[in-house]
Amino acid sequence: MPMPIRRALPPIRKLPDSSKLAGLLLMLATLVSLLLANSLYGPRYLSLWELHVGYGLLNKSVAHWINDGLMAIFFFLVGLEIKREVIDGELAQPRQALLPALAAVGGAVVPALLYLAFNHGTPGAAGWAIPTATDIAFSLGILALLGKRVPASLCIFLTALAVIDDLLAVLIIAFFYSDRLHWAYLGGAAVVFGVLVLLNRLRVKTLVPYLVLGAGLWFCVLESGIHATVAGVLLTLTIPLSRIEVLEHALQRPVNYVLLPLFALCNTAIVLSGGWGPVLGSPVALGIGLGLVLGKPLGILGVVALLVRLGVAQLPSLVNWRQMVGLGFTAGIGFTMAIYIATLAFPNSQVVDVAKLAVLLGSVLAAVVGAAVLWFTNDVEEPDEDDTEATLEAEPAEA
Repeated sequence: MPMPIRRALPPIRKLPDSSKLAGLLLMLATLVSLLLANSLYGPRYLSLWELHVGYGLLNKSVAHWINDGLMAIFFFLVGLEIKREVIDGELAQPRQALLPALAAVGGAVVPALLYLAFNHGTPGAAGWAIPTATDIAFSLGILALLGKRVPASLCIFLTALAVIDDLLAVLIIAFFYSDRLHWAYLGGAAVVFGVLVLLNRLRVKTLVPYLVLGAGLWFCVLESGIHATVAGVLLTLTIPLSRIEVLEHALQRPVNYVLLPLFALCNTAIVLSGGWGPVLGSPVALGIGLGLVLGKPLGILGVVALLVRLGVAQLPSLVNWRQMVGLGFTAGIGFTMAIYIATLAFPNSQVVDVAKLAVLLGSVLAAVVGAAVLWFTNDVEEPDEDDTEATLEAEPAEA
């Protein structure tokens, strides 16, 4: 086999197991969706997502099934990751979790305030939560693309921060973006959730009853007025600890390589026109764009600097302040979660498209700035594990 091909094969084989492929697929799906929406086939492509599928109460549009149905699976996986990190991960030790936890709060509060500075007292104020979100797949994908220029401790810190950020997003959706409550369905959801808790207390390890009851919980939550994706997180609270890793392993690839690209195809079908220039200068677009590009890094770095200055916490090992700046910008990649909140925030489809486009542009700019800062702050590559092992084997053993 030719040498160039042999050198290319190992990275390609590792690609499905890294964060890179998930981010690349999301970018590809977004590009394809934008191109199709603005092609001769645009009207047909847009109408595809409005087709209704199902029967009775479950007669929903394709877009509705993706956003309220399949995304519940995404939030279920998010909940599993949160639970694992809290029990036996980066968030298990309170002191260890303090810095990323408070940094995540700062990274949510400052963008929201910046957005409201442009939109307070207007109908656009409903979108205040859009720039608070961090896309964990995209942000970690950027760090993965930078390879050894990024210390492992910085990746761990961003993972913990993004996990808490996802938890905040779930709470925001549950409390601020749910419709008027229907108490009968809400009561049904409470009963199903109680049965799930009972199964957990009885130490039932088989996953089948949890997943069957989880489908019932999703339906009751969907009809109750609370957003259906919250059901995914509620279900994770009852899953036995011994089964979390099994479920994560089973769901990781379908979610990253099928569900999220499908979500991107559905939710980035934006028709671009010559009149978008003034629209992107609107308060909604400015609030989202500046919230992601400036609000996120300011909120995260401000909290980290304060805690370090007070002696309450310290920077992750082998991480300097310039790298923290790069991480702050990288956390401004909102994409999936930000677009999702945008679809919940506004009833007007034109305003939703403005918000989506602002999310895309803001996320791209945050990614470029974050990657550039991280690229130029560490020019020394750490050795591979294989290289380290080879070096140790080559050294003579001590007597």
